[in-house]
Amino acid sequence: MARSDVNRFGEMEAFVQVVERGSFSAAAAVLGMTPSAVSKLIARLEARLGTRLLHRSTRKLQLTPEGQLYHERAVRVLADLDEAERSAAFDAPPRGRVSINASIAVGQRLLIPLVQPLLTLHPQIQLDIVLTDRVVDLMDERADIAVRWGRLPPSDLVARKLGETGLAILASPAYLAQHGTPRTPQELLLHNRLGTNYRRATPDWPLRMDGRQLDVPISGNVRASDGESLRQLVLAGVGLGRLSLFHVHGDIEQGLLVPVLEEYNPHELEPIHAVYLGKGGRLPARVRAVLDFLSAHVDLRGARRSPNLKKKLPAA
Repeated sequence: MARSDVNRFGEMEAFVQVVERGSFSAAAAVLGMTPSAVSKLIARLEARLGTRLLHRSTRKLQLTPEGQLYHERAVRVLADLDEAERSAAFDAPPRGRVSINASIAVGQRLLIPLVQPLLTLHPQIQLDIVLTDRVVDLMDERADIAVRWGRLPPSDLVARKLGETGLAILASPAYLAQHGTPRTPQELLLHNRLGTNYRRATPDWPLRMDGRQLDVPISGNVRASDGESLRQLVLAGVGLGRLSLFHVHGDIEQGLLVPVLEEYNPHELEPIHAVYLGKGGRLPARVRAVLDFLSAHVDLRGARRSPNLKKKLPAA
């Protein structure tokens, strides 16, 4: 087949969409084609290259090593082309749909307040926001960006740090008035210590006592599926909870929640990152615009340490 007869751009674009969307049907919907037409493009690409790029099963597509290499380079080529066309179009603004995944607490406290100013700045961007405390696979979920709290495990994702937050053990004034205020880690064992039940939840609360770490096990009578539900339980006076300060800073300032045992708080800081696919390649303008906006506007002031509210602690 003569090179002039080969639609290499169409094959490359179809292949990248299949990989990033996770299926032929999802790629076809984006490209305005039928799934069979997309499948033929991929088959023709593999035949022309003389190698298999994808392992196909009824449940999932998996890249071969050759497919992984081709995908990485194809993403760069398409990004370069997109950038060239954008520049030639008199710096046309970023446009298109951007899917963002975040935990419920991060989404409600950090993302949602930024939606309107983001869309005001970039009116041709559309957002898909999915909130879940389950850690998702960006490729499986077809997400462009995920905002994640805590230490990141090694992965092929690219991370951009948005800030960091402290943590504190908290209770409502009503709970402390009824059950007393724990003054030492040992007294904490007499209280209802609420936790979460998602897979990456830690089983203990770390405290610092006499220069060493003391891990207090979580053993309350309620566990929640997400941080926002845990916050509501603590606000309702069900028990004590250990929560991120970015999540509860406003509650502390209003006196709705009270930090306890702050003299034993190790004051460790947990990072918050925006992570995305695209290692070694350029990002689409729409994704880069959202990442740049989040980097500039996520506000974590007051989220590093608890305010000094000792005056509001009820008597033991």
